[in-house]
Amino acid sequence: MVGASTLSGCIEEYEADIPDDESNVLVVEGTICSGELNKFYLSRTQGLHSSYAPRMEMRASVSVRGTDGSEYKAQATEDYYSCQIGQLAPDVEYYLHIETADGEIYESEPQKPLRTEKIDNVRGVQYTEGSDIDILVTPEAPLESDQVHYYTWSYNETWEVHPEYTTFVYYDTEKMTAVDTVGMFPERGWKDAIGMTILVGASTNYDGQHIQGLKLYDIYRGDERIFHRYSGLVSQRAISKAEYEYELARLQASSEMGGLFTPLPSALPSNIRCLTSHKSVVGFVGCTLNVARYRFFLNSYDYSVYRPYHGDTRLWLENCTDEDCLRMVKHGLYLCDWQDERMMGGPLKTAWAYDYQLDVRLRGAYTQEPDFWKLKGNVSY
Repeated sequence: MVGASTLSGCIEEYEADIPDDESNVLVVEGTICSGELNKFYLSRTQGLHSSYAPRMEMRASVSVRGTDGSEYKAQATEDYYSCQIGQLAPDVEYYLHIETADGEIYESEPQKPLRTEKIDNVRGVQYTEGSDIDILVTPEAPLESDQVHYYTWSYNETWEVHPEYTTFVYYDTEKMTAVDTVGMFPERGWKDAIGMTILVGASTNYDGQHIQGLKLYDIYRGDERIFHRYSGLVSQRAISKAEYEYELARLQASSEMGGLFTPLPSALPSNIRCLTSHKSVVGFVGCTLNVARYRFFLNSYDYSVYRPYHGDTRLWLENCTDEDCLRMVKHGLYLCDWQDERMMGGPLKTAWAYDYQLDVRLRGAYTQEPDFWKLKGNVSY
């Protein structure tokens, strides 16, 4: 069984449909994780007719505490509270402690950190020439094959982009001719994206409780992400059954968008309680001993990729004059092709393009090659 949610942090997708009597409820989300920079998001729900966007809960005191007396105090940033946590003890229970500016105290349920298996593989599968590319994950076999295991996955993406056209010449306005050039525009670049889908899965229907080939997301075969080389970094975290049920309920709330059977925020399952009053609270704080990561690569030549044909959109001048070239430069175009047959009594033929057709940086790409791009194969962390 698998569920997907487009919520990335603070339940913003369905807060607009919260009735007025369910407004101003504290929303808490985050994960206590060993050896990571832990981020905790605190905000308040808004009423149905509110025109204000949810904002971070300010002036709160936030810390991670352990039943062994350990404490990690979080610092506030513009969007979240964060603290760096070292190695968690597997036999100690940890919880999030929050003191808000109105004097209320909230705590998540103490829980021992869950150990996460490594990811065995992540692969891209295209079942037919015309289908999209499915990204499938397989965790390593769990140690307990007689127990149901629950996971959540997230992913980051990086892909290589090339310019629409390349040029190795430019027009010298003083010499009034084409001049060879190298490196005027980058030959390639890279783009990054954070996957906006959070997925959860359970091993219930798998032999030996071992999830195999579970679909995380897909890539349209006509997407620029798959035109050259693509890399994804998948993060996997073991979660409790309670957190799994919370994520599924949040999925239902976001997909139904205020429908008749959508649970109110206070009805969503949660492991956080207010200790000083009966105030409601929304959210869930998980606890994990480690996060498993897997970097994989896809190459366009391994798939049936669809590249829409747009024709040659460069501006061609069949009988070009020096005045025409100067006019092109004045209008911000760059020389791409120079076919000069004037010495043989023929014409000068030129092709011109705009900078955004030649420079991937103008399409949102960066040109510093990522360190991992030199890897020849997939890597499990």
